[in-house]
Amino acid sequence: MKSFYNFSKGKRGSVLPPESETEGKTRITIRLDKDIVDRFFEMAEQSDSATGYQTLINAALREYLEGKSPRFEDTLRRIIREELKSSAA
Repeated sequence: MKSFYNFSKGKRGSVLPPESETEGKTRITIRLDKDIVDRFFEMAEQSDSATGYQTLINAALREYLEGKSPRFEDTLRRIIREELKSSAA
């Protein structure tokens, strides 16, 4: 009976067929802080559309890379100007 279960010529590999890759997408593994992921989950749940948290993360990264997101220095300058303006009035 043992000769019936001879796996010496068996091949290692995935049991399930590989998932098809979405055009233009790359599967990666990344570790993010829990509070960041939680915030993106909340934003996705509050969204009126069916936008998922991964789509929101992708959009935020794209916005940053394209220079559309405000730089920290610019935001800080704006806040200081607003505070100075309101205290002068």
